[in-house]
Amino acid sequence: MKPSPEPEPASAANVTRRRFVQTASVAAAGWTIVPRHVLGRGYQAPSDTLNIAGIGAAGKGASDIDGCAGENIVALCDVDFEHARSTVAEYPDAKRYADFRVMLDEEPGIDAVTVSTPDHTHAVIALEAMRRGKHVFCQKPLTRTLEECRKLVDVARETGVATQMGNQGHAMEGTRQIREWLEAGLIGDVREIHFWTNRPIWKQAVDRPTEAHHVPEHVDWDLWLGPSPERPYHPDYYHPFSWRGWWDFGTGALGDMACHIMDAAFWAYDLRDPSTIVAETTRLYPESPPASCRIVYEFPASGGRPAMTAVWRDGGLLPPRHPSYDGRLPWPGATSGSAFFGSKGLLIGGTYGENPQLYPAKLMEEATASPPPQKYPRTGGVMEEWIAACKGGDTAPGSNFVDHAGPLTEMVLLGNLAVRTGETIRWDSKKMTAGSATANELIGAAYRKGWSL
Repeated sequence: MKPSPEPEPASAANVTRRRFVQTASVAAAGWTIVPRHVLGRGYQAPSDTLNIAGIGAAGKGASDIDGCAGENIVALCDVDFEHARSTVAEYPDAKRYADFRVMLDEEPGIDAVTVSTPDHTHAVIALEAMRRGKHVFCQKPLTRTLEECRKLVDVARETGVATQMGNQGHAMEGTRQIREWLEAGLIGDVREIHFWTNRPIWKQAVDRPTEAHHVPEHVDWDLWLGPSPERPYHPDYYHPFSWRGWWDFGTGALGDMACHIMDAAFWAYDLRDPSTIVAETTRLYPESPPASCRIVYEFPASGGRPAMTAVWRDGGLLPPRHPSYDGRLPWPGATSGSAFFGSKGLLIGGTYGENPQLYPAKLMEEATASPPPQKYPRTGGVMEEWIAACKGGDTAPGSNFVDHAGPLTEMVLLGNLAVRTGETIRWDSKKMTAGSATANELIGAAYRKGWSL
């Protein structure tokens, strides 16, 4: 993660576009329209500028907030501003809050929010914001549970606010190339897709620590826990990094990476509603995901798509080599990625769909010399798509909750039901049942008193 840059020194000759917009909106709050020629080339009028609050201001939150730097960052919300101190320095005029609910109460002028918190608080924050009419950008995975995912999709549809999930590869060139190459039939018929990642890179496959630690004064541990059950604070196992390795807070390697790695395949083949999901894992722990697993999704034929098999591997497990692999690049070429096994050849893409490669080399040479037509428009990125939609643009963001992010996240999270239960999951999308009482209990979650969907 690239750290936020240090704040620039203030001077009449060196004022960033970001600081100009923030200062203008505060000092000239009574203005409604500022002619563009007054602002100068590259500036936008305050009337064209969104008031954005960043919920989760450190780590990925910092880069998400920076992605909105051309707008007016009016508030920052975090339970640990010591961890988010670089963001505070970058946006000194933004008001600071620990509780997102208090922030939304006291800042009615907020137009949109970024949600870059641990998985277990995505749903409660995004729902509250959407119900108040705020546009929402939320990090992946969209939610921690399937029930939360369905709820976010329903409320996004009801409110009509602009939504976007932070799987940035969906707006990149590589993902569009992959779909165009597949639809052009460059590797023939595809019946099998493989995904892999080197994650987890955090503490996982462990029992709950028994020692307790004093909560630092700068951490609001109760708010960090949010809707999840109470447990003692621990600096090495939960906040600020290793929370992904606990079912109460995160979704393991699958939840962390699959919304990136599986995105191109999901989009190209509409891989929703698998019929069965089966997982093989290393040792299972009651509260923590396993060190590695292999998950097999079976998708029935649907529309013009034949029946397909998708296989996920994490913990460093790698897919088998396709017969068309010619050794041109090291196998499989990246620590995380996707491989489409076709009847005529092989297509491999990186974590975000970047740098797609065709095998054997002849296919790559042909695609480079005579590429298929560009059927899908290129955009400026996930944040740019979302901001344009927040301002009333006609095009919905590509990974909006209703059409893409929700169904993608649901498909991904079904794999965790298979991992946690050790059972074959038989998914009924309409009834939202998974084929067993044990799996059905994990579709939702119990929340602490004072928290609900």
